[in-house]
Amino acid sequence: TRDYTFPMGHVQLLGKSDKDQISPDAPFFTPGRMLSEMAAHSIDWWFTGEDLPDADNRVTIENGQIHLDYNENNTEGFRRLIHTWKHVLSGLDSGHELLPHSMYLSKDIPLAGVAHQAGTLRFGNDPDSSVLDTHCKTHEIENLYVVDGSFFPSIGAVNPSLTIMANALRVGDHLAGLLK
Repeated sequence: TRDYTFPMGHVQLLGKSDKDQISPDAPFFTPGRMLSEMAAHSIDWWFTGEDLPDADNRVTIENGQIHLDYNENNTEGFRRLIHTWKHVLSGLDSGHELLPHSMYLSKDIPLAGVAHQAGTLRFGNDPDSSVLDTHCKTHEIENLYVVDGSFFPSIGAVNPSLTIMANALRVGDHLAGLLK
């Protein structure tokens, strides 16, 4: 929206859900026939929010255990995305409605369900504030390059695979140039 300066996220159309897929998110008393009708007459969307860079987010080892410091910092943007999407859908004329069009089943995926890891290895020119240089080589270990999503400050609420591949090619070109 024009009145919000931070990214809200991304909306993607999904394949069709069936009654068994939507059942866990529906009220427990919903009859099976109604779940089948809901599945047959619904449109499935995937909403992705972006985690904005946060210098306090980090993964450390404490007493031999992995410790995660993570702050959800863009929940307002995600809420605005959902609100905006519902507003857009409310203006559509869908013709005959078996069920109220304002019924939305949703599920949040917990942090453990993250599909694309990103961050943890800040990159830059200053070894005091970054782990990698701009060619994704570690400042402290010669000849060690990291070309996965670790160098991303954020992934923009979209699949980062092509950007990771493009960066790996960029770093590969740099390394090939060093060997000449």
